[in-house]
Amino acid sequence: MKGYVHSLQSMGTVDGPGVRAVLFTEGCPLRCAYCHNPDTWEMKEESLVGAEEIAERIIRLYPYIKNGGVTFSGGEPCVQAEFLYEVALLLKEKKLHIALDTSGCILDESTKKLLTATDMVLLDVKMTSEEDYGKYIGGSLGKTMDFLGYLEKKGIETHIRHVVVPGINDTEEDIKKLRELISPYTCVSKTELLPFRTLCLEKYENMGIEFPLKGTEQMDKERLQKLAELI
Repeated sequence: MKGYVHSLQSMGTVDGPGVRAVLFTEGCPLRCAYCHNPDTWEMKEESLVGAEEIAERIIRLYPYIKNGGVTFSGGEPCVQAEFLYEVALLLKEKKLHIALDTSGCILDESTKKLLTATDMVLLDVKMTSEEDYGKYIGGSLGKTMDFLGYLEKKGIETHIRHVVVPGINDTEEDIKKLRELISPYTCVSKTELLPFRTLCLEKYENMGIEFPLKGTEQMDKERLQKLAELI
């Protein structure tokens, strides 16, 4: 089976435990206002790669990632859940740890099958209200919470990720609401608040797309740390 692959990062250290290979796939139904990878939104014919081929490329990195693993990211990786399931099975032959970095916007049978080969999920809870999800993400908080409920049911270790954007979701009330949303779930072992950054501006300019949050200041590290103490 073939899938649309954007890129492979060989030595990732922030997308799951240990040193990891990070596979970025193409295709995403969301349009997050702060998206750093607009170049992964669409699936392009020239990006097609076979499951065995990409698994072989990842396995070449085994000496470096054997104590870390592999993370499927995107885009939204669950758009290509069937393809990634095939890749995961090949990687599991080498007993590699598999993490899935997802927005939780797709929970179909293909995604559930992929989750059977997944050791950990990095779940992006992007906003804390349905209104803000529609306004800034183009998605649904309800779908993400349903996804989290399924992870709880299956006992899959989960790390919550939440990008904090000045003027949008950076108040103490916002973070307390996030804490309230995730506190009932025992599968959640870690919550990360990630700072809004503007490193993606050049990508938008090159693609001829206006960055929705152009002019928004980057998140202050000290303020982010104070907010993180509320989690």
